[in-house]
Amino acid sequence: MKGMSQKPIWIQNISQLVTLASDKKGPRVREEMRELAIIEGGSVWIENGLIQDLGTTREMILKYIHRAEEADIVDATGKIVTPGLIDPHTHVVFGGSREHEFEMRLEGASYMDIMNAGGGIHATTRKMRTLSEEHIFNQTARRLDLFLQHGVTTLESKSGYGLDLENELKQLRVMRKLHEKHPMDIVPTFMGAHAVPEEYRENPDKYVHLVIEEMIPAVVKEDLAKFIDVFCEVEVFTPEQSEQVLLAGKEYGLIPKIHADEIEENKGAYVAAKVGAISAEHLLKVSDEGIEELAKSGVIACLLPATALYLGEKPARARDIIDAGVPVAISTDCNPGSSPTISLPLVMNLACITMKMTPAESLCAATYNAACALQIEDRVGSIEVGKQADIVLWDVHNHQKLHYIFGVNHVKTVWKKGVKVVG
Repeated sequence: MKGMSQKPIWIQNISQLVTLASDKKGPRVREEMRELAIIEGGSVWIENGLIQDLGTTREMILKYIHRAEEADIVDATGKIVTPGLIDPHTHVVFGGSREHEFEMRLEGASYMDIMNAGGGIHATTRKMRTLSEEHIFNQTARRLDLFLQHGVTTLESKSGYGLDLENELKQLRVMRKLHEKHPMDIVPTFMGAHAVPEEYRENPDKYVHLVIEEMIPAVVKEDLAKFIDVFCEVEVFTPEQSEQVLLAGKEYGLIPKIHADEIEENKGAYVAAKVGAISAEHLLKVSDEGIEELAKSGVIACLLPATALYLGEKPARARDIIDAGVPVAISTDCNPGSSPTISLPLVMNLACITMKMTPAESLCAATYNAACALQIEDRVGSIEVGKQADIVLWDVHNHQKLHYIFGVNHVKTVWKKGVKVVG
């Protein structure tokens, strides 16, 4: 399933070829997030799984008419093409579901109320510990199929539903197997510090010690993760504990990420800046000073508007964060409790409606900046010669309409490394 197509693909007559190409390196900030590098009446030539050429259809016909008979020709009249979407923050590998918590929340229970009563992360952890790798693999593969159908071609996946050595490794091994077997590219993050497990509730420092001394070395020994993450939150992990975990992971070569300032302001943004995290995620309660720290340190803000909506919280202050010069990515936060969705296009719409991002900023945040948050922008996130042919054909005639009509899946066709996987 990871193989490359041998026959060239020639997409022609694209209403808008939204390339997001740029000479700038690294994540885009402020007005750069609105520069989509659109080619009207565009065309793309794909070969050997890579983007070989692009331009206007008129230009491309002059260059490739002699090879037309050997290519699969796609007429994209009245449609747009974008890079494959990238979801930079998910907890997609899990077993079971928690729909009963949805009703509890509607009746007034808070996120922390549910978690402290043994629900939330703890409920999924208990389930995860009983399930086989095969069961988790099969359940997650079905979710990944749905992600592909909604235009996502790469996603990050966090562990954190094992909360002991055996089951954290189990979860990460499932991710590796899915990356190998499923068309989706999966970027793994070790998040053993997702919660203090129930058996360590009276001694959280002992659990932090376990994460640092046993879990991190074991994860690195099997080469199971690229990033390390921690839930820096009141009643979960303190800023000091979070810093210890992230710095320990960094010593082993893992790149820090952090769940920061989600339920309460807890200095998570400061920790992100201090340890040199690639991204700080959630940020619903981040302070003005925290935003300044992120801007000074170049940390990417990964914002999750579906989570805020589902929890009934005010969304992150995207406008203040962007205006301060912090690069922004957006994500589904797919998980069984606080954001059980696989629709990144819906999240892109919510970014506009609830966080007042523009359609261009939202698209940049779900493609190029999302790739930067995973340090894979050299091969995905924009449509440029030499990059992977991870491409989505949408049944709308301009990129604004993609955000304007919400709750509808506009995906027509998805190619992953030049192989059609949807459509």
